[in-house]
Amino acid sequence: MTHENPHILLADDESAITSNLAPFLERSGFQVSVVSDGKKALERALEFPYDLVVLDIMMPLMDGREVLRQLRRKGRLIPVILLTQVGSSTERALALEEGADDYLNKPFDPHELLARIRAVLRRAHPGQPPLASAWMLLCRDLVFDRRARRVTLGSEALILTPKALGVLEYLMTHPDELITRQRLLQAVWGWDYPAGQRTVDTRIAELRRVLKDDADAPIFIETAPGEGYRFAASVRAQP
Repeated sequence: MTHENPHILLADDESAITSNLAPFLERSGFQVSVVSDGKKALERALEFPYDLVVLDIMMPLMDGREVLRQLRRKGRLIPVILLTQVGSSTERALALEEGADDYLNKPFDPHELLARIRAVLRRAHPGQPPLASAWMLLCRDLVFDRRARRVTLGSEALILTPKALGVLEYLMTHPDELITRQRLLQAVWGWDYPAGQRTVDTRIAELRRVLKDDADAPIFIETAPGEGYRFAASVRAQP
């Protein structure tokens, strides 16, 4: 964060959202500027040193994805959270490949957005790409090559099911953040996938077995009893 009260640019054309969300974020300790179209969002984000931008995808004049693409093309690595009304895994993949730090489905609880904002600001490093869009994730001797969909631990290539791979990817791109089982289900299995939360626990057990991670003394994945999981180790991004 660049100053005591981080400055957020909130870009959304729904006044019903911004009229309530902006005061809520200000009461939570942030400075907030509001714009209602993508073109103005891009102009403001290029002109002022905001700490974070919250971008709705569906906006007039320029959609949020295009704003994000233009910012990244111009070398602006300012943290960005996208707001979307589509919860598919394809939507998430597109958002992250284009350089978003995180994304949140509408409708959302303002407290959830607040938690995401704080988490993104905690893990943001000036001048470095967001973990969510980095092709290589490094943690100790654990390496996740997202382009090749390959994970190695030391010199050993790990064999993981696709869903376990997706869970590990999501946890590593949100380190030190408590991730609920429901959030993992939505992010990895998709918004409408008919799976229970025990499905997540099964994949976590698979990851721990392959990573040789002791649940009672974890190096990588911690359990928050009754809540979810946290990737406890530090993660670095390699473009």
